Amino acid sequence: MKKTLRLIVVIFALATPALAERLELPFEGLESRIDFWKKIFTQYGKDDIVIHDRFYVNLIYDVAEESNVSSKLDAVDRGLKEILQNVETPDNLSLAARVIRESIVAHGLTVTPALVDQLMETVHTQRGIKERFRDGIIRSGRYVDAFRAVMESHDVPTELALLPLVESSFQNVRSKASALGIWQFTRGTGRSYMTINRTVDQRLDPDKATRAAARLLRDNYRALGNWPLAITAYNHGRGGMMRAKTEQGPEITKIIDEYRGPVFGYASMNFYAEFLAAVSVYNNYEQHFGQLVLDRPTGAVSKVAVAKAAPAKSKAAEAADKYKVRTGDTLWEIAQRFGTSIRDLMDKNNLSKPVIYAGQLLLIK
Repeated sequence: MKKTLRLIVVIFALATPALAERLELPFEGLESRIDFWKKIFTQYGKDDIVIHDRFYVNLIYDVAEESNVSSKLDAVDRGLKEILQNVETPDNLSLAARVIRESIVAHGLTVTPALVDQLMETVHTQRGIKERFRDGIIRSGRYVDAFRAVMESHDVPTELALLPLVESSFQNVRSKASALGIWQFTRGTGRSYMTINRTVDQRLDPDKATRAAARLLRDNYRALGNWPLAITAYNHGRGGMMRAKTEQGPEITKIIDEYRGPVFGYASMNFYAEFLAAVSVYNNYEQHFGQLVLDRPTGAVSKVAVAKAAPAKSKAAEAADKYKVRTGDTLWEIAQRFGTSIRDLMDKNNLSKPVIYAGQLLLIK
């Protein structure tokens, strides 16, 4: 009865029944981190810079903009120093420092000199991505049903079809670290699962990249023994997570709390919680963003997967002779969508290179 009650409480707290039903994706002990990332995805936009703690991520001090982020960071630093000087005499604090102290206490922390020393070293900023996340949900309609079918066929939890929400917002993009495609494979990892050379880069092929991601995730699971570690390894690397598991054991919460590998930083520490938050928001996106019209499947995935999960394209789309490029579109995807070739599209539109931009009007037929 106690277990049942706790499960009900967690379900209502996180509003993610799909996660609660799937024991392979546990979230106990990560609720505060998940809550933080849900705020980043749904409350804070591209102009919001959240000032918070790097480790206690949901300990939020203030929200700034580009114009005042430096002054607000300085204010947080002054407030923490004042708290350190008045650990035993909190009544002496200024109003600004008192607000910071109350945030620390509300986070369940006991104000001690050692804690405040630590907090002074771990002030961090995180930009909101509300707009980008919303656009990612809309774009997901092109792919997500087919991606789920691929995950299922590889014995991978179907929720992992949503991993591109945190990797690329379902766009074929290149990261600052040169990861590429919807699934953000690096060249080194990608070569183990698909063809990448001077003439072919299958990281840009949504179907092949999805199958590669499914195999990588399955291999991570087989090596590490549970999905939280397997998913974190997608960001941190399988070898890195094997070292973390050897040192701290198989529990993701213990690794986050205690493992201090040299490259196990903010991104790796938060990757699993960030993914769970993305699944939660996606499953309840109308509560956060209202009614959204999701994009239709593009045809850029295998016929088998589309036959399983995706609705047919409308006759109007099939008969279209012009197409306005959307953010995240590639010429390859548009060619697949309309049953033509990249070369044909380039010829019809006098393109010397297969490069397009959002808002561009392309001749299709």
